[in-house]
Amino acid sequence: MKALKYLIKKELLQFKRNSFLPRLVVMFPLMLMLVFPWVASMEVDNLHLALVDNDHSSVSRRLKEHLENSSYFSSLITVPTYGDAIRSVETATSDIILTIPHGFEEGIVGGGEISFQIDANSVNGTKGSLGSSYLANIIDRFLSETVVEKGGGRATVHIIPHYLYNSTLNYRHFMVPALMIILILMLCGALPAMNIVSEKEKGTIEQLNVTPVSRAEFILAKLIPYWTIGMVVLSICFLIAWGVYDLAPAGGFLGLYLGAMLFILVMSGVGLIISNYSSNMLQAMLLMFFIILVCNLMSGIFTPISSMPRWAQLLTYIVFPHYFVEIMRGIYLQGNSIIELWSNYAVLMGFALFFNTWAVISYKKQG
Repeated sequence: MKALKYLIKKELLQFKRNSFLPRLVVMFPLMLMLVFPWVASMEVDNLHLALVDNDHSSVSRRLKEHLENSSYFSSLITVPTYGDAIRSVETATSDIILTIPHGFEEGIVGGGEISFQIDANSVNGTKGSLGSSYLANIIDRFLSETVVEKGGGRATVHIIPHYLYNSTLNYRHFMVPALMIILILMLCGALPAMNIVSEKEKGTIEQLNVTPVSRAEFILAKLIPYWTIGMVVLSICFLIAWGVYDLAPAGGFLGLYLGAMLFILVMSGVGLIISNYSSNMLQAMLLMFFIILVCNLMSGIFTPISSMPRWAQLLTYIVFPHYFVEIMRGIYLQGNSIIELWSNYAVLMGFALFFNTWAVISYKKQG
């Protein structure tokens, strides 16, 4: 028992002297309990609505006010034509389009037939279907209240939903690009993080330190293999998505490969930075797991960013997978081009330069 007492004391002292583990033990539960329950939500809020008013009546204006007061929609813009509304969805200004038909007020008063058209961006199928349901319920309640006020007959209402970019609401079409991103996160982030640390533990890195190899050459030699592995794995994923799920990128492969090249460089750089600062495999694994968890929950891979609180939405701008998510789903499902997504490529390029420069500088070559 006395020996056990000293062994336990030794482990506690080692833990305390470690500059990394005590910080992680504090930060991990704080992030997990204070941040993630807010951002990892399947609720759909803060939707952006585009309204095409073809009636221009007092009743249609009241419906607009009713929608503006709804807690589900954070913004409502009125556009003159349906084409303008579609362009607002393509530029991510709007999530849902509501088209008010001609003769809307006459149908309310006379008890005729009214047909509403709802078009929802269904790249995220859950967001598209729930958003359409919210809008349909609001319209139905408004019509009930308006008919009672005007004393007219109950109009026959037809609400016609159209789901853009994922018309079948097939969840696999939403998740297959997401799984590709997660695979690159794990392979091209975790493997470089383990590589240098394993050399530290084996002692082979000391032999490299006394060679004339520069720090930049050393880091580049670590980057290129994982960049190649990532591109090969992504190509295999593209084949599986096409052969098994009949899912091909609507915008072509060029933009996907360009985005993947940049994102792999970003993740490999992050992995090398972690390995430079970690003294053993356990530290590298825990820190990489923490970064991957944050990336999965806050980049929009699983849950819509628009449903997060405003402060969390701002944080997503520094979560680098967020930009590759936009590229993957934009090209795969919406058919966007490189030009339309240029800002995401530019940000990924900036992250790649920043993290890989940091990796070169933080590698301490001695000898």
